[in-house]
Amino acid sequence: MVQPREAQTVETPVDATVEAPVEAPVDPAASGASPSPEVSVAAPAARYGGAVGIAMQYLGIPYKWGGASPETGFDCSGFTMYVYAKLGVSLPHHAASQFGMGTPVSRDQLQPGDLVFFRGLGHMGMYIGGGQFIHSPRTGDVVKISNLSDAWYAEGWVGARRL
Repeated sequence: MVQPREAQTVETPVDATVEAPVEAPVDPAASGASPSPEVSVAAPAARYGGAVGIAMQYLGIPYKWGGASPETGFDCSGFTMYVYAKLGVSLPHHAASQFGMGTPVSRDQLQPGDLVFFRGLGHMGMYIGGGQFIHSPRTGDVVKISNLSDAWYAEGWVGARRL
């Protein structure tokens, strides 16, 4: 019985060791062995990819500054706050505060459900995959899908977070 307890104690280091081989196939494609540990620390596997399906239900809802519901409309952070609340995750109603949540993710490691931030943290949305994100952009517009490669978003990129 002492051995199983030792095995349980050893699970954390073994778990950490397992992460490096998981990352190893990804990093050789990028031909760099040193970034492996940094990538595994900075970008754990996404747990909330299901947030995308919820978010897509609100395409076409009008933008409303300070809005955080489909009945009143959404601003950018109110939209992500509302969607994640459906999954039991509490987020503040403020883009810069949401940027302080979760774990940083590099642009090339984005997964569906990651939060993406732009323009000095003045705007944000949710990555849905394929270089696209869903967001509530501005007065007169609606919740919609945009491309990260569009100039306004590419030039204003701040970063991403994984919850």
